[in-house]
Amino acid sequence: MIYTGIFNKHKLLLQSIENYLSTSDEIKNVISVTDKENLIEKMQGRTINVLIVNFFEISHNDLDLIISLRMKFPKTAILVMAESQREDIVVKTIKAGAKGFLTFDSEISDLIQAIYTIRGGHDFYSESITHILLQKYINTMSPNASAEDDDYDDSSASLSSRQIEILKLWGDGLTNQEIADRLFISVRTVETHKNHIMQKLNLKSSVDLMKFAIRNNIITI
Repeated sequence: MIYTGIFNKHKLLLQSIENYLSTSDEIKNVISVTDKENLIEKMQGRTINVLIVNFFEISHNDLDLIISLRMKFPKTAILVMAESQREDIVVKTIKAGAKGFLTFDSEISDLIQAIYTIRGGHDFYSESITHILLQKYINTMSPNASAEDDDYDDSSASLSSRQIEILKLWGDGLTNQEIADRLFISVRTVETHKNHIMQKLNLKSSVDLMKFAIRNNIITI
């Protein structure tokens, strides 16, 4: 069972998220809070694996809240839902401790997927956020940019030829179904290969995987 909490100032949206989470037999929402001042008090003494925090425009106070929550409840992963897609705000939010970031143009099904992914120890970003983070990384690769230190091994020697092939196709923008059709394998096999790649390389998110592929010339930009 995955235990969640929701912080949303708007009751209508909060109840909508509650209702959607209730459709999953493996997710149980234990607190729903509309008042920031009561959030930490409500979380005390409860097991919350993923806290869903909803903002419209992320302010400095909101970033401070994320930092405070991560310090007080280190075992609780924070999933942010927000309208803002400014690069500086996105980066600051992730640096503050958010393990996931969904924008308001995300599909509702992304919420359940994000919860499962984050609970599994990986980060989860919506497509638009992934694009922002990837673009930021690409910009650091320009001749005038300073080197960026990453905490994972860039060696691709441990990957099989099939895994590299799948990584190339994924980097070209193909979906799991399209990769499966191209290679005459099942979608489950594609997903298994991608999971094994992440585990071998000790990567936490699709952004890290894309950065790895770019740096090792597995895909081109």
